[in-house]
Amino acid sequence: MSWIKDNWGLKLLSLMVAVLLWLATVGEPESATVIAVPVQYRNIPANLEVSSEMRESAYVEVRGPSGRLSGANLANTVVLVDLAGQQRPGERTYSIQEDNVRLPPGVQFLRAVPAQIRIRLEYQVSREVPVVVRYSGPAPDGLRIARQEVAPQLVRILGPESRVSAIDRVQTDPIELAAVEGVQTFQAHPYSGDPQVRLVKSDLMVTIKVGLEKADRKTDRE
Repeated sequence: MSWIKDNWGLKLLSLMVAVLLWLATVGEPESATVIAVPVQYRNIPANLEVSSEMRESAYVEVRGPSGRLSGANLANTVVLVDLAGQQRPGERTYSIQEDNVRLPPGVQFLRAVPAQIRIRLEYQVSREVPVVVRYSGPAPDGLRIARQEVAPQLVRILGPESRVSAIDRVQTDPIELAAVEGVQTFQAHPYSGDPQVRLVKSDLMVTIKVGLEKADRKTDRE
């Protein structure tokens, strides 16, 4: 029994602290709250992509001791949508339940709004489309575009099959013709116009060479 007598003062203090913490937890009133939490999509198959709008957040109602429902304690709460096992395109519905909501200890999941998330999966495809130069306005008075070169003329886009198929060209950021003197070279980003369609890394920038010359008034009138 000597182990009981060893450092008995420290052991007694530890016991008192443990009892006080227990009493504070037990005596703390329970409450419920609703928080907005991010939705994370995991394990998307390499050959598939989400083509529907991806919900970024959901409202989750939780219950627990009021001290555990502070913003800091719930800061890492997240809804996990696991796409592992989905190997074919189509619509899939996922219910938000306690097992796919990451909560801190002592906090209980009650419900989520929305209670379900439906997504549409499609095969990932790519194809080349032409680059169209976009100008911020017409050429200055008395001038016209005499030369335009774009490199590369085609860029490769990548994304869900239906969205990629709907795009027949990409446009560059606008070029300001008022700043052109003779022949001038610009670097510009091409833009697909669809947030779920992206360009391959090598085609994120195109080079545009533009030349202006005096307009032929007679030709213009004709």
